[in-house]
Amino acid sequence: MSNLLNLIERAVAVLPAEDWGALILFIGGWVFYAAFAKRRAKVERTLLASTNYFRRRWMEQVTYRDQRIVDAAITQNLASSPSFWASTTILVLGGLLAVLGTNERASELVQDLPFAARTSMLVFDIKIIVLLAVFVYAFFRFTWSMRVYSFGAILVGTAPNVDVFDRGEVDRKEFAARAGKLMGMAAESFADGLRAYYMSFAVIGWFVSPFVFVIGTLAVLWILYRREFRSDVLEVLRA
Repeated sequence: MSNLLNLIERAVAVLPAEDWGALILFIGGWVFYAAFAKRRAKVERTLLASTNYFRRRWMEQVTYRDQRIVDAAITQNLASSPSFWASTTILVLGGLLAVLGTNERASELVQDLPFAARTSMLVFDIKIIVLLAVFVYAFFRFTWSMRVYSFGAILVGTAPNVDVFDRGEVDRKEFAARAGKLMGMAAESFADGLRAYYMSFAVIGWFVSPFVFVIGTLAVLWILYRREFRSDVLEVLRA
């Protein structure tokens, strides 16, 4: 037990108290906002909830069409966005790993920036690792979004013909609800990946100082809130 406590004390001592405070605010703020946005979407037409409504409407229209070539093309186009961002994230991860390999030179360059905090090499590495963790999370969410969109494409491709729906052999609303929910899950995963990109800008502020990190975290969370709950696009979708 004492060895475990000593290990924890050494881990805590690596970063100054202000850096720990900024990091805890960053992680806590991100987790809290994600939970808040998901919970709020159940009682309010958020940006994602509004688009999910139209996804269900889209799937309802699928049940009235014999030719679904357009629907397949739309699904493929939607899947191309997370594919692009996943490929971009791989490049970002490669760049960050390269920085870890030349951390001494990179640390010197950062410290040459105006108002940049002077830190040890170990602290600099920790900041890079946190940034790596953010983009790894984004990569997993983007790739999962791609897979879910492929599942949605399969569901659209196996949709029964219009006459089968008309005869009541397959419930039209039940199919539309299931397919629309699947497309919404893909969109939610994609939104999580984009949110990680937004949060990465807050981490960049950490290289300047913990105070800038805190301000960056709060600013990014405010921007996310405005875009998901109070944007002009949302007003149009709600109309």
